[in-house]
Amino acid sequence: MRGPASSSACALGALLLAGCLPAWWIARSAFLAVWLATWFYCLGIVLGGLANVWIHTLTGGAWGEAIRAPLLQLGRMLPWLSVLFLPVLVGVSDLYPWAVDPIALAGEVEAPGFKSVWLQPEYFALRAMALLVLWNLLAWASRQPGLERSRGFAAAALVLYGFSISVAAVDWIMSLMPLWYSSSFGLLVAMGQILAGMAFAAIFAATAALEAQVRRDIGNFLLAYVMTWAYLAFTQFLVIWSENLPHEIAWYVVRRDGGWLVLGVILAMVQFAAPLLLLLFRAVKDSPRRLAWTASGLLAAHLLDVWWLVLPSVPQMEGWQLTWLLPLSAAGLLALGYGLFPLTGGHREMRSAHHG
Repeated sequence: MRGPASSSACALGALLLAGCLPAWWIARSAFLAVWLATWFYCLGIVLGGLANVWIHTLTGGAWGEAIRAPLLQLGRMLPWLSVLFLPVLVGVSDLYPWAVDPIALAGEVEAPGFKSVWLQPEYFALRAMALLVLWNLLAWASRQPGLERSRGFAAAALVLYGFSISVAAVDWIMSLMPLWYSSSFGLLVAMGQILAGMAFAAIFAATAALEAQVRRDIGNFLLAYVMTWAYLAFTQFLVIWSENLPHEIAWYVVRRDGGWLVLGVILAMVQFAAPLLLLLFRAVKDSPRRLAWTASGLLAAHLLDVWWLVLPSVPQMEGWQLTWLLPLSAAGLLALGYGLFPLTGGHREMRSAHHG
């Protein structure tokens, strides 16, 4: 049963999200870009959390036993998130240039025929629904007694996750600039989600009654994910910038001016430099309070990461139009998520799993 706090959080979230709706008529493209970014942030925490569960099923260890319950419970959010993707499907022609203007693909040099067929509104919607159904099925299956500890299922789930999130990254984010592409983009997006999922779990680990070694192991995973994300992000930038091909560097060109450049520098600091320095120290990983603050910072950094991936690719966001939507939509979805997934319930499940 949900308590008054959960009901209040749901009501507040719904009210905040309703406050975003006027932007649908004022500047629909900007509204959809912000909605997509904030929605994808929430989706990433859920999918990244499930990916960490599957990794633990394959590897074992006390660290995973401490976080399995809340992350599996987090998977129950996927049906709600699937419904909240509807505005993007309805507004696809307002957000994606290829949906209304075939000339947007006229400069394609690699596979113009394939891309013109792939980027069709009908196929886009079918793929999106297939991806959402797949993720819901994986989340449901992960909670079934016969599959929860199955290594074969976990291996298959990770393969399906890696493939499906790459398709989603191409469809939902990369195609905002349809002439740009990167072969490592899907992996970069997946690593950001896995990092966010572990950061979410680390908050529980930091505030629950767990052994210091368990928190230390979770902190080490965070450190490894931070370094892997930074490596992928820098490698993608280095390869594209060194080749200096117009259709490849365009993605970075729009992110080098104005506030987007500032956001990129901040992102490099808060999702790489700062957590790297902090997580190198055992005193941070052993301290529940310090680990919780570090993990919370990484969750906030992931929101900046998704904003940086999505928003500069939409020309209507130039000049920071309707930036009030950013905090309003983020607060609304997070409040709604808190109401649907109360933290106190997650703590009870964690303690039960750990002591059991």
